[in-house]
Amino acid sequence: MRAAEAAADRGWRLRHLPVLLIASAVLAALAAVVGGVTRGADGALGAAAGVAVTAFSYTLTTVVLAWADARDPQLVLPFGLGLYIAKMTLLGGVMVLVGATGWSGLIPFCLGIAAGVLIWTGVHIWWLATVHARRVHN
Repeated sequence: MRAAEAAADRGWRLRHLPVLLIASAVLAALAAVVGGVTRGADGALGAAAGVAVTAFSYTLTTVVLAWADARDPQLVLPFGLGLYIAKMTLLGGVMVLVGATGWSGLIPFCLGIAAGVLIWTGVHIWWLATVHARRVHN
Protein backbone atom coordinates (compact mmCIF):
# COMPACT_ATOMS: atom_id res chain seq x y z
CA MET A 1 0.00 0.00 0.00
CA ARG A 2 1.38 3.38 -0.95
CA ALA A 3 1.87 6.07 1.68
CA ALA A 4 -0.84 8.33 0.22
CA GLU A 5 -3.32 5.43 0.07
CA ALA A 6 -2.42 4.42 3.63
CA ALA A 7 -3.01 7.96 4.85
CA ALA A 8 -6.39 8.05 3.10
CA ASP A 9 -7.38 4.64 4.52
CA ARG A 10 -6.98 5.26 8.26
CA GLY A 11 -8.37 1.83 9.19
CA TRP A 12 -5.70 -0.24 7.46
CA ARG A 13 -3.57 -0.54 10.59
CA LEU A 14 -6.30 -2.34 12.54
CA ARG A 15 -8.15 -4.17 9.77
CA HIS A 16 -6.69 -7.56 10.71
CA LEU A 17 -7.73 -7.45 14.38
CA PRO A 18 -11.23 -8.97 14.09
CA VAL A 19 -9.91 -12.11 12.38
CA LEU A 20 -7.14 -12.51 14.94
CA LEU A 21 -9.47 -11.94 17.89
CA ILE A 22 -11.96 -14.51 16.55
CA ALA A 23 -9.16 -17.05 16.12
CA SER A 24 -8.01 -16.32 19.68
CA ALA A 25 -11.54 -16.73 21.06
CA VAL A 26 -11.91 -20.11 19.33
CA LEU A 27 -8.51 -21.16 20.66
CA ALA A 28 -9.40 -20.02 24.19
CA ALA A 29 -12.55 -22.17 24.11
CA LEU A 30 -10.60 -25.19 22.86
CA ALA A 31 -7.84 -24.56 25.39
CA ALA A 32 -10.39 -24.41 28.19
CA VAL A 33 -11.81 -27.78 27.14
CA VAL A 34 -8.37 -29.40 26.92
CA GLY A 35 -7.25 -27.79 30.17
CA GLY A 36 -10.44 -28.90 31.87
CA VAL A 37 -10.11 -32.48 30.70
CA THR A 38 -6.45 -32.74 31.68
CA ARG A 39 -6.27 -30.59 34.84
CA GLY A 40 -9.82 -29.83 35.93
CA ALA A 41 -11.25 -26.37 36.55
CA ASP A 42 -7.87 -24.79 37.27
CA GLY A 43 -6.52 -26.20 34.02
CA ALA A 44 -9.48 -24.86 32.06
CA LEU A 45 -9.14 -21.42 33.63
CA GLY A 46 -5.36 -21.36 33.23
CA ALA A 47 -5.34 -22.42 29.58
CA ALA A 48 -8.07 -19.98 28.57
CA ALA A 49 -6.45 -17.17 30.58
CA GLY A 50 -3.10 -17.82 28.87
CA VAL A 51 -4.68 -17.40 25.45
CA ALA A 52 -6.50 -14.28 26.66
CA VAL A 53 -3.27 -12.75 27.97
CA THR A 54 -1.61 -13.28 24.61
CA ALA A 55 -4.56 -11.83 22.68
CA PHE A 56 -4.74 -8.82 24.99
CA SER A 57 -1.00 -8.24 24.73
CA TYR A 58 -0.94 -8.38 20.94
CA THR A 59 -4.09 -6.28 20.63
CA LEU A 60 -2.64 -3.63 22.92
CA THR A 61 0.56 -3.56 20.89
CA THR A 62 -1.35 -3.29 17.62
CA VAL A 63 -3.53 -0.44 18.85
CA VAL A 64 -0.65 1.51 20.41
CA LEU A 65 1.58 1.10 17.35
CA ALA A 66 -1.26 2.03 14.98
CA TRP A 67 -1.86 5.15 17.06
CA ALA A 68 1.85 6.02 17.07
CA ASP A 69 2.21 5.39 13.33
CA ALA A 70 -0.82 7.56 12.57
CA ARG A 71 0.76 10.43 14.52
CA ASP A 72 4.32 10.10 13.30
CA PRO A 73 6.04 6.93 11.99
CA GLN A 74 9.13 7.84 14.01
CA LEU A 75 7.13 7.16 17.18
CA VAL A 76 6.68 3.47 16.35
CA LEU A 77 10.11 2.33 17.58
CA PRO A 78 10.14 4.12 20.95
CA PHE A 79 6.51 3.24 21.69
CA GLY A 80 7.02 -0.35 20.54
CA LEU A 81 10.13 -0.85 22.66
CA GLY A 82 8.64 0.88 25.68
CA LEU A 83 5.46 -1.15 25.49
CA TYR A 84 7.41 -4.39 25.03
CA ILE A 85 9.54 -3.69 28.11
CA ALA A 86 6.46 -2.78 30.16
CA LYS A 87 4.52 -5.88 29.05
CA MET A 88 7.37 -8.32 29.64
CA THR A 89 8.09 -6.80 33.06
CA LEU A 90 4.43 -7.06 34.03
CA LEU A 91 4.09 -10.59 32.67
CA GLY A 92 7.27 -11.69 34.42
CA GLY A 93 6.04 -10.25 37.70
CA VAL A 94 2.65 -11.92 37.36
CA MET A 95 4.29 -15.26 36.52
CA VAL A 96 6.55 -15.04 39.58
CA LEU A 97 3.62 -14.16 41.85
CA VAL A 98 1.35 -16.85 40.43
CA GLY A 99 4.18 -19.40 40.49
CA ALA A 100 4.71 -18.73 44.20
CA THR A 101 1.11 -19.71 44.96
CA GLY A 102 1.46 -23.28 43.72
CA TRP A 103 -1.67 -22.87 41.56
CA SER A 104 -2.28 -26.02 39.53
CA GLY A 105 -3.37 -23.95 36.53
CA LEU A 106 0.09 -22.44 36.03
CA ILE A 107 1.32 -24.99 33.47
CA PRO A 108 -1.90 -24.79 31.43
CA PHE A 109 -1.60 -20.99 31.67
CA CYS A 110 1.91 -21.14 30.20
CA LEU A 111 0.79 -23.56 27.50
CA GLY A 112 -2.15 -21.26 26.71
CA ILE A 113 0.27 -18.37 26.22
CA ALA A 114 2.42 -20.48 23.90
CA ALA A 115 -0.61 -21.71 21.92
CA GLY A 116 -1.92 -18.13 21.71
CA VAL A 117 1.37 -16.92 20.28
CA LEU A 118 1.43 -19.71 17.68
CA ILE A 119 -2.17 -19.22 16.58
CA TRP A 120 -1.98 -15.40 16.54
CA THR A 121 1.24 -15.48 14.52
CA GLY A 122 -0.02 -18.16 12.13
CA VAL A 123 -3.35 -16.46 11.48
CA HIS A 124 -1.62 -13.11 11.08
CA ILE A 125 0.74 -14.59 8.47
CA TRP A 126 -2.24 -16.19 6.71
CA TRP A 127 -4.12 -12.86 6.74
CA LEU A 128 -1.13 -10.96 5.35
CA ALA A 129 -0.45 -13.55 2.66
CA THR A 130 -4.05 -13.87 1.48
CA VAL A 131 -6.49 -11.14 2.48
CA HIS A 132 -4.05 -8.24 2.68
CA ALA A 133 -2.07 -9.37 -0.39
CA ARG A 134 -5.26 -9.42 -2.50
CA ARG A 135 -6.19 -5.96 -1.26
CA VAL A 136 -2.77 -4.49 -2.04
CA HIS A 137 -2.55 -6.04 -5.51
CA ASN A 138 -6.06 -4.97 -6.56
